[in-house]
Amino acid sequence: MTQIFQLPGRICSTQMIQTIAAEATGKYVFLYLKPDIRWVHYAQERMLQIADDTRAVMLYSDHFDPRPTPLIDYQEGALRDDFDFGSVILLRTDALQDVAREMGETYEFAGFYDLRLRLSRKGKILHINEFLYYDEETDLRQSGEKLFDYVDPKNRAVQVEMEACVTRHLEAIGARIHREDYLPLPAPEKDAYPVTASVIIPCKNRVRTIGDAIRSALRQEVRAPYSYNVIVVDDNSTDGTVEEIEKLKLTSDRLIYIAQDKTWHAIGGNWNAALHHPLCGKYAIQLDSDDMYSDVTTVQKFIDAFEGDGQRPTTDDKRPLYAMVIGSYQITDIDGNILPPGKIDHSEWTDENGMNNALRINGLGAPRAFYVPLLRTMNFPTTKYGEDYAVGLRICRNYPIGRIWDVVYNCRRWEDNSDANCDTETMNRNNLYKDRIRTWELAARRQLTIDN
Repeated sequence: MTQIFQLPGRICSTQMIQTIAAEATGKYVFLYLKPDIRWVHYAQERMLQIADDTRAVMLYSDHFDPRPTPLIDYQEGALRDDFDFGSVILLRTDALQDVAREMGETYEFAGFYDLRLRLSRKGKILHINEFLYYDEETDLRQSGEKLFDYVDPKNRAVQVEMEACVTRHLEAIGARIHREDYLPLPAPEKDAYPVTASVIIPCKNRVRTIGDAIRSALRQEVRAPYSYNVIVVDDNSTDGTVEEIEKLKLTSDRLIYIAQDKTWHAIGGNWNAALHHPLCGKYAIQLDSDDMYSDVTTVQKFIDAFEGDGQRPTTDDKRPLYAMVIGSYQITDIDGNILPPGKIDHSEWTDENGMNNALRINGLGAPRAFYVPLLRTMNFPTTKYGEDYAVGLRICRNYPIGRIWDVVYNCRRWEDNSDANCDTETMNRNNLYKDRIRTWELAARRQLTIDN
């Protein structure tokens, strides 16, 4: 016998999970996260057959909504609380009941998240890459609009519970990081940096926006004894971007232009070219080629964050306070008009637990700035998506990250943004890669715990 239970989506209470477990009497339980599920012929039997064959503790499948909607495989690093399982989940009842008995914390919102993390420690969570049912997609917003749901203040109570839940999970699998175990930052090489900071702008085919970005960087004002330059790395643009860079280069000695060769670089490779350039400063500060700094003080605010703002002295050998500093930004249109949700400050980050909660969320904020002597020992992965997240996770495994809570950056939304309106294939590819980054990071953190 198999029973069907209806959940109110992935946000539900511990009590509801325990009630379902208590009422389950069959070998398996179907959880419906949406009403009105329509099955492909013999699809329920197919899921049950695979469950019997594999002994998986939890199974989910591709579906129609009404378009074909393929999902991605679950892996250990699939820690996002918004991981898409579709609308139908099959649970092995004995595993569900074991987990329900173990649930010591009572969550109002994180009950399902707690359930699937605990199940992942008991057995396999299996993706069936077959289209087995129909449902109706109710969230019709574009991908770029959904990106910021987890930082919306109205969802803060949900996020607090999700963070507590993932932190307990990391503790259970031996992958939790503690701030007191951080390593000292490496000392900078003496006289190795011609300027204090470099603004790094990687670009490819951004003729419409690259001029705004560069002018935004060149307008920055820093106080003595600090100094800065701007390094633009062009990855073989063919639309007039190069001509725009060269025109602006004539207006300022601060602007350094790197033209990449014809091999594969992507955003990560372009960053590496700038980091290892002899004119790169001690700190490298991000500026995407279609964005702008919010005013002329952004670079100085990053320098102050690294150096202590004159109030907290750095060490005698000029090591900064942080390995990385992350600012806050606001979403605008191409003309600078503020768009919902407006300010994004990632206030979920705390000094005590940000390094663990970073494994649950899909980004750490922007703009990002890095301590170059350390980053040159790590480098960015040569990818065009997720390269900054990978480096951020690697850094906060061993070193502190600082924050600037004021808005210092305008993230401009327009039709050619890389994440403005991704199709399902692109979203799946991006999410699969970030899950894989987290899987690798979990392995490293678990080994770090063992070594300590």
